[in-house]
Amino acid sequence: MQRRRRRQAQKAAILIAIVILIGAGALGGFFLWESSQNYTLSYEKTAYNKALYQGEMFAQDLCVTSEEVALDGFEPDSELHAAGLFDLSKDQVLCGYKIFDQVYPASTTKTLTAYLALKYGNLDDTVTVSEHATDFGWDSSVAGLKPGDTLTLYDLLCGLMIRSGNDCATAIAEHISGSEEAFVDLMNTEAVALGATGTHFANPHGLHEDDHYTTAYDLYLIFNESIKDQLFMDIISMDSYSAEITGADGTVRTETWKPTNYYASGNAIAPDNVRVIGGKTGTENLAGNCLILYDENTDGNPFISVIMGAPDKTTLYEEMNQLFTAGIV
Repeated sequence: MQRRRRRQAQKAAILIAIVILIGAGALGGFFLWESSQNYTLSYEKTAYNKALYQGEMFAQDLCVTSEEVALDGFEPDSELHAAGLFDLSKDQVLCGYKIFDQVYPASTTKTLTAYLALKYGNLDDTVTVSEHATDFGWDSSVAGLKPGDTLTLYDLLCGLMIRSGNDCATAIAEHISGSEEAFVDLMNTEAVALGATGTHFANPHGLHEDDHYTTAYDLYLIFNESIKDQLFMDIISMDSYSAEITGADGTVRTETWKPTNYYASGNAIAPDNVRVIGGKTGTENLAGNCLILYDENTDGNPFISVIMGAPDKTTLYEEMNQLFTAGIV
């Protein structure tokens, strides 16, 4: 009888101990949960803006549309690949002709190359031009660089955007990232970060490759971010630039580069109500003739205009002027 009572007492003690342990565990879990919630709340308040997850930050200060936008008075040439006009003061897409179609960008690619040089480079750096950076055909757009040449990163940036030098693009890529391949990876990462999700680049200069493409809208996004840097604006508005280059043998020569943009060279005239500040050209067999520009109306209000894939230079500038006349007032 006494043994039975002792066994019952032992069972009761064990049961009470189990209940106490379970209760303590639950209470501890509650405090841990509450602590984690407080930590998470504190982190959310200090470490990120929830608007980033709602798409609001991306849309701020951008011209946004989900579909094509027709512009009265602009009848695009049937051979154009795309066209767009963006009112930066009103954050409005005034014209969006095939702006989400994938197109070959030719040398308008160099806008992103310039953006990355300004973002990651020291423009006072002295750069030595590699053999690879000068390995282009006779008919390629180059700035006249030779293996072993030394010049500043700023010089290369001017040769890139004014003369549209493929050699400058490659030299910049190798200097910024160590290799052209690594720089291309950076280009694609940065393009996505800018919202240019319809873009994939395979080189820093824009020579044709099947997997090297963008959209007119993505180009707007890249160009729009680039013009926030005053140095970029200063360079695209130049009417010429002279670089002092030291050759591999130590001799110094001067290369003077003139713009490929016909508005800057005087070979094309914009309508009276439009002031063209500058931009980037692109020409290649499959890409056609391309041009993206920063413009202003007579009140100084800013616009970005883009024509992609015109069949020839005459059509390119006629279409751009038609876009100006129809949309910039």
